Amino acid sequence: MALVFDEFEGGRSGGRPGRHGRARRGGQRDRSQGSGPQQQGPAAHKVALFHSEGGAGRAARRRPTKVPLPLVKKIVVRRSFAFKITLLALAWLVLAIACERVPAGTWWPAVFGALTVPGALLLTAALALYWLRRNWRVALLPAVALALCWPHVQRGLALHWAGARANFDQGTATNQGPNPSFLPEAVPGALRLLSANVRIFNVYAALRDPDFASSKGFITWLAESPADVLCLQEFYNEPRGSRENGQVFRSAERLGPGSGRHGFVSTSLTNRIGAEFGLAIFSRFPIVRRGTIPFGKLSQNHAMWVDLARPAAPGRPAADTIRVFNLHLQSMSLAEGDIVDASTTKAGLRDKAPGLLRRFRNGAVARARQTDTVLARVRRSPYPVLLAGDFNDLPYSYPYDQFAGALTNAWAATGLGLGATYHGRLPGLRIDQQFAGPRWQVLGCRVHREILWSDHFPVEGLYRLAPK
Repeated sequence: MALVFDEFEGGRSGGRPGRHGRARRGGQRDRSQGSGPQQQGPAAHKVALFHSEGGAGRAARRRPTKVPLPLVKKIVVRRSFAFKITLLALAWLVLAIACERVPAGTWWPAVFGALTVPGALLLTAALALYWLRRNWRVALLPAVALALCWPHVQRGLALHWAGARANFDQGTATNQGPNPSFLPEAVPGALRLLSANVRIFNVYAALRDPDFASSKGFITWLAESPADVLCLQEFYNEPRGSRENGQVFRSAERLGPGSGRHGFVSTSLTNRIGAEFGLAIFSRFPIVRRGTIPFGKLSQNHAMWVDLARPAAPGRPAADTIRVFNLHLQSMSLAEGDIVDASTTKAGLRDKAPGLLRRFRNGAVARARQTDTVLARVRRSPYPVLLAGDFNDLPYSYPYDQFAGALTNAWAATGLGLGATYHGRLPGLRIDQQFAGPRWQVLGCRVHREILWSDHFPVEGLYRLAPK
């Protein structure tokens, strides 16, 4: 790279006579003092002055002066370094996205690579802005990369402002009761699905409050919800009540026949008083088939499904059958306190980090296997599929990536913002999801952040099935 400046006032930028001017005048003096014939008088002096000044001026105009080499090197090195950073950032982005497709059982460190996708996307966007101010041709590299990776941007940060705003306005105008949905209300033929991890309705002594206020409030809120289908994780039910709790936790009765719904409880554990723990689906449409999907030995972490027969209705000219999956993938088993300690103090990092890493790895390996099990059932479904549940994993992970490859995520398709569903000391985590099969049109999705009775916020989606 060569940067040059023309010089008009002599050989150097300071305005002093250049080397050529001095040499010409020196040669004139030599000739005047030599042994040859010399011109005398004023005329001779004018001729010498004319040759001296004219020669120096022409030489100055003909000869450019280069910018000092250190400055040139500094500019070249700086731009070359920024370009190398751009190439490295693009390579990082490609590798991070590739890590999302690697199951933890194959190579578990890929989990950490996938978690860096947001950082790679952010750096790529920053580099696009940087080069846009300096070289638009180079800016095309990160800009095109962002365009190709836009679905990955929407995974973590949904940017559907117009649709979300319209849904919010209509919901505000039409839902003035205790359960505002902020979703379009009057959509003929649409299906409203509400999913929530209910944290066993706070039945344990460490979770309950006086007079079971939060437990009663949560069950009542779900019973009065306008949702057609409820998918609940960490469900708790006392079929006959109990001496200690009375009739508070007869939740299957309240959410099923008590609210005009059909119910199926997939029980993974029954305790000594006959209380049931597991997953549950409640539907306003008849349940014609149902099943449980264990992940090895049946435990709190498993999946279930139901086939729902929907009759013809306005906006749905013919009866149909749909399949709804409800799942609860393996927990990370990471205590919030341990994470906070490991990230704030050296002693906490030394004492807690090895155990946290081991549990994180084991959870990731288990969720990858569970994802493959459920996805195989989804692909074999003879009916249009809706799927909801507690994934215990982020949008930049193997489970999310696999489901997103076959289904459409409701929040990524219609939401606005992060859509965080975890209600705890670790903000911004969206670990509860709803997915829809190819025939479904996603009309809206909302996270109920006003419901504070669990460590998960309920998620509500609105769907309409396209005709065959």
